[in-house]
Amino acid sequence: MTEKEKFARHLEKFVSELKEHVSTEDGQWTVKGFIDIFKNIYTISSDTKIVSKILEIHLFPKIIAFAQTHQYKVVLAEHQNYYPDISFVKNDDDSIRFAVDFKTTYRNPNKPHLCNGFTLGSHGAYFENRNSTKNIQFPYGSYSGHFCLGIIYDRTEGATIDETKAHNIDELHSIASVAGNFHFFVTEKWKIASDKGGSGNTANIGSINNIADIISGKGMFSKLGEHWFDEYWMNYKKITIQDGSGGTKKISSLKEFVEYKNGDVSLVVNKRNGEK
Repeated sequence: MTEKEKFARHLEKFVSELKEHVSTEDGQWTVKGFIDIFKNIYTISSDTKIVSKILEIHLFPKIIAFAQTHQYKVVLAEHQNYYPDISFVKNDDDSIRFAVDFKTTYRNPNKPHLCNGFTLGSHGAYFENRNSTKNIQFPYGSYSGHFCLGIIYDRTEGATIDETKAHNIDELHSIASVAGNFHFFVTEKWKIASDKGGSGNTANIGSINNIADIISGKGMFSKLGEHWFDEYWMNYKKITIQDGSGGTKKISSLKEFVEYKNGDVSLVVNKRNGEK
């Protein structure tokens, strides 16, 4: 068994136990808000970035314990925009490193088999140049594996959350949580990648958004392999081909890229937008 296989197995077991750490018996988040010195509790926003950051803080003691159990050092990203969130470095061999990014999203209330999706890191400088140290903790190529520790949850309907009200500590158990019904999973990031960019204008890799496919690692590259994922995203929108009508276009789909490279197009998994 390789070091990556061992790490993945340990991480999967660890992640399977996290739901109990953050959930009440009825599935609500055990975090209700934040408290001041006067013992007033203020509910938190359901904004995804806020929920994600607090979940990271909530889980961090568990992460440290996991690392110590399996003889790894935890190296945190030095800057907010650095990849990855956590680098696990083997205590007795600094060359064995694993990148782990927290990925948090919520279920679509109208289509609960879908989620809002994730961004899976940049396909810019450090991704193209595997020796680069720009916006990354260690060079991309020095990691033995790139993993997502994913959390999918339900958002509580806004009507039951009053962010303007301060609660007394005695009301703690009656305060509605902004999130619940958590599902934790771990996967190598290439296994849940789409062939389109993530949200916003930054050079981010997007994920698929079908929850069952995310949990089972059945992204668009899952039959092709990590090599195709790397090559596609290194060349995203950089290769010009004829468009069939006398003009040209940039390759921006996995099917076009596999055809261009004379690969097996039948291995392209078409699950970009939750398709079955």
